[in-house]
Amino acid sequence: ITYSTIFLSEQVLKCCFHQLIKFLEDEYGSDTPIYPPRHQVFSWTHHCRIEEIKVVILGQDPYYKEEGQAHGLCFSVPKGVEKPSSLQNIFKELKSDIPGFEIPDDGDLTKWAERGVLLLNSALTVREDKPNSHKKEWKTFTNAVIKLISSKLNNVVFMLWGDYAQKKGSLIDKTKGHLILKATHPSPKSASLGIFKPAQSGAAIDLGCHHFSTANTYLRYCEIPEIDWNL
Repeated sequence: ITYSTIFLSEQVLKCCFHQLIKFLEDEYGSDTPIYPPRHQVFSWTHHCRIEEIKVVILGQDPYYKEEGQAHGLCFSVPKGVEKPSSLQNIFKELKSDIPGFEIPDDGDLTKWAERGVLLLNSALTVREDKPNSHKKEWKTFTNAVIKLISSKLNNVVFMLWGDYAQKKGSLIDKTKGHLILKATHPSPKSASLGIFKPAQSGAAIDLGCHHFSTANTYLRYCEIPEIDWNL
């Protein structure tokens, strides 16, 4: 049973989830392309059990520019697909933050998901070329996912990138020992010199957020095996 099986079953019984599914049926049945493909909307549930989650990286929308990019894991693209700018910035930060990290040829982050990194978007679907087009419909559901992880687990590292993700910090139970890390979004619009900065920081623009090394330091402190970020 994957980490969200019971949770999803409970949500199916709720009226709001039935309304969401009806909305998605209408959207996928329209002439406007919707990303990711419908069979990959919940692919973030496929890779580890709830008790194995160590890090949550919260994105906003799936990639919405072109077909083939989004596949249900935030910031990730399937093998063979060109790495988007935001993912390239993430890899640049990793290269400067994690000794020995090598930037991979592709942008598939599935290995992270298998190692306990939940790659969750705030909205699980989006219309082509229309960011935030499904944000309202998914808000209740994905908020519930964050609350579930926050309440059931201890000492999880939450990486909140960008203003919208940072607002989700209010959903996290501060009594459970979770570490909340905030930074600007890694997209080209927000990142400086290709490296995203710590939130509310007066640091120089060439200083990255160091979230990946900070996460591992915290996990070691909690006697939890750290994440191997290499792909």
